[in-house]
Amino acid sequence: MKKRIIVDIDGVLADIYGQFRKFESQDLGTTQELSEITGKLEEEAFINGENYMATEGFFRNASVIEGSIEVLKELNQVHDVFIVSAATKFPKSMAEKHEWLAEHFPFITWQQIVFCGTKEVIKGDIMIDDHFKNLDKFDGQTLLFSQPHNLKRTENGHTRVGNWKEISQLLL
Repeated sequence: MKKRIIVDIDGVLADIYGQFRKFESQDLGTTQELSEITGKLEEEAFINGENYMATEGFFRNASVIEGSIEVLKELNQVHDVFIVSAATKFPKSMAEKHEWLAEHFPFITWQQIVFCGTKEVIKGDIMIDDHFKNLDKFDGQTLLFSQPHNLKRTENGHTRVGNWKEISQLLL
């Protein structure tokens, strides 16, 4: 039976930490080691993070997280996959994220992309996200994608995954 799988973009498909670190290096001339920011929320780790996210190209030029294209393509063939991003806080990000998805995940159609302000309204069987604020309010199975900001926190009932290979083993 097909399941509805909800997949986040930032920190799950797109390497948002790579972008923060790149922009911080250009802006401040320094690059924080991941070990320095582990356990800190993004807004604590990157003091100018909101400015970076509002900058043209921030989302459009993010790197793809390793393994995500291949596994998501397989998941999309056997399940109902929806890409969901709380993107409306940064209106410019919606066009950039749409273009980014079209380039890297061309098998995802426009009908499978949802931009919203909060993910509380999203329903499905499984959610893959890196933020507790989204997973904690989801009624289905939750996969917590490891990122520096969530590494020092307990899973709180979520299944932690460190990469797309682990997701493949769980869902395919």
